[in-house]
Amino acid sequence: MFDSVLDRGQGPRSRFGVGAGVSTLLHVGLLGLVAYLSTRPPPVEEKEVEVTLKATMAPPPPPPPPPAAAGGPALSPEQLADLESRCAKLDQLDYFELLGLERTAVPGDIKKAFYKESRVYHPDRFFHLESKALKDQVNELYKRVTEAYYVLRDDTKRKKYLSDIAGPDRAQKLRFTDASESETKAAAKKEQEEQIGTHPKGRQFYTQAQKDLESGNPSAAERNLKMALTYEPANARYKEALAEAQKQTADKSKGDSSFKIR
Repeated sequence: MFDSVLDRGQGPRSRFGVGAGVSTLLHVGLLGLVAYLSTRPPPVEEKEVEVTLKATMAPPPPPPPPPAAAGGPALSPEQLADLESRCAKLDQLDYFELLGLERTAVPGDIKKAFYKESRVYHPDRFFHLESKALKDQVNELYKRVTEAYYVLRDDTKRKKYLSDIAGPDRAQKLRFTDASESETKAAAKKEQEEQIGTHPKGRQFYTQAQKDLESGNPSAAERNLKMALTYEPANARYKEALAEAQKQTADKSKGDSSFKIR
């Protein structure tokens, strides 16, 4: 074989030539692999990928809540002065003065005045005040304003209250107490009784007579009214009702007679 190669003029070849070429190729390949690995980014761990995906898919966090007002709603200097002044003389003001009303105020004016005070001094507007003294003033004023509205909106209570504060005991009657409530109810009951009659038996017969008239039985009403007058002979209301019952009885008798003639 070697002789044939030499005979062809190709010259002798080393028996190590092929091995040296392969070694060179392997060396160059390793150098290229090292260069490639040195420029490749480091591998990402599976956990890091998961965290990254979750972070990109999660919704954005909600915005922080607005800071709460530390001092509460501001009162103007005029309102603060008004609050101080009214609280200082709260026990000297009647309900009309407290609401800034005339004593001739009608229920509509009373309601408007109460709502006006509520918009400014309702305790819910001052729940986060830092000043306990100021909160106490607001609560006390609003409590008295509500009390004034409760009394003045009721016609019967307002009438009794007007009588109380116009009398010599005004200083002791500025507030409508439980005793005032009882007095008002007793006065209303007495007034009603006096309008009907002063004697219990007379009122009883009169009430029954009214029922008889409503049911269309004037003759029975006439009998009951005559009985009522035995207890109160001078009662004008009983006399008027008796005259009406007698008239209805007469008209009914005439109607019955006409029907029989026909």
